[in-house]
Amino acid sequence: MTSQSTQRRFAEVVLPHLDDAYGLARWLTGNRSDAEDVVQDACMRALGALDSGVIERPRAWVLSIVRNTAFTWLAKNRPNTVLLTDDAQFIEAVAAKEPGTPNPEEALIAAADQSALESAIEALPHVFREVIVMRDINGLSYREIAAAINAPVGTVMSRLSRARALLIDRLGSRT
Repeated sequence: MTSQSTQRRFAEVVLPHLDDAYGLARWLTGNRSDAEDVVQDACMRALGALDSGVIERPRAWVLSIVRNTAFTWLAKNRPNTVLLTDDAQFIEAVAAKEPGTPNPEEALIAAADQSALESAIEALPHVFREVIVMRDINGLSYREIAAAINAPVGTVMSRLSRARALLIDRLGSRT
């Protein structure tokens, strides 16, 4: 049983970010049902961690918990779909055929139809998908994303750039 102060703090810190949490979980797991499970588990983890200290960036904190919960869930339920590594060259070698010359990203993404864009995002490796979703869909700052994924801001910027280049390459090859 949780105290009323914990419930109140949960309502203030976690609940305002549930839509973003679900959106991230949906992109990482690939379907609604699994995303709901991940968000529920993440909420339980967040509830247990509320009293552990000061939470300076609640949104990033919640999304970090969702991200970690999603990767734990994926590793347990779909072990062949998760590849976690800090080796950027390895990630790029696996994810890219050829680096293309990026055209204006917003113009190409805006011109693509919604289902093609969603398919292209879903096809990105997790390390690229999470940053594109957090930045371009949820609107988090580089610093908030860095806090959520526990990586330097430069890594966030690099992954975001690479994710956008891969989307441009994939969506540009459709035409």
